[in-house]
Amino acid sequence: MGQFTSLPRKYPEKPGDVYLFATCLIDQFTPQAGLDTVRLLEREGIRVHYPQAQTCCGQPAHSSGYPDEARAVALHQLNLFAQPWPVVVPSGSCGGMMRLHYPHLFADDPVLHARALELSERIYELSEFLVHVVNFSRADAGVDCTVALHTSCHARRQMGSHETSAALLDTLGHVKVVEQARIDECCGFGGTFALLHPDISEAIVTDKVASIKDSGAQCVVSADCGCLLNITGRAAKQDELAGRTAASLPGQHLASFLWNRTNLGQEAAP
Repeated sequence: MGQFTSLPRKYPEKPGDVYLFATCLIDQFTPQAGLDTVRLLEREGIRVHYPQAQTCCGQPAHSSGYPDEARAVALHQLNLFAQPWPVVVPSGSCGGMMRLHYPHLFADDPVLHARALELSERIYELSEFLVHVVNFSRADAGVDCTVALHTSCHARRQMGSHETSAALLDTLGHVKVVEQARIDECCGFGGTFALLHPDISEAIVTDKVASIKDSGAQCVVSADCGCLLNITGRAAKQDELAGRTAASLPGQHLASFLWNRTNLGQEAAP
């Protein structure tokens, strides 16, 4: 399958203000990842603005073959980010939807297409923003640990987030990153795919969990909450069936992992 990737972009200087598009998964299931994203950005001297009316990016409808419904959801988001500030998205899949697919959704409407294109140029996945705009560099104050990185299919193929996520982990002096055997394979989540095809999804995520455990990782880190919930949820179910009381494969969103490693009283000055 060919990769649908964005064109190379010119990155701006570090701004004073950004919008946060937190994603519906973070809002409903992992709010700590959103809060830690805000903390990371504010520590760098950036004011974070969170439009309260934001909802879903529209990807579930779009990837399920409902373009009209996806367009209605996307149109709501077009009205939220009026200032010319970057929009930081702590999810590669949602970022990919907004940056690459919004202009196509409105291709038949010149006015809305222009608005979607303007917004798309301001969309930045979190790790991309931290590496290329913020030039993130903080001392690692945590203990030695071994982790595996998982990047969602959309984030990897549409946004290149596997490279920027790995670059951030490489800045942490006490973190060893091991490569799982199935590093570029899907975790089985796929948004509505996991709901529509649960047996196939379970088989895929079971293989993914096994490959991460086989790598020797103590935990899995991902910048995409859907994948993270799927992987750690499957591992937790295996623990339950085996009678284990301790999590055999804990996980953290990349924002929380970075914040926890670099906020132990030894962070550098902004």
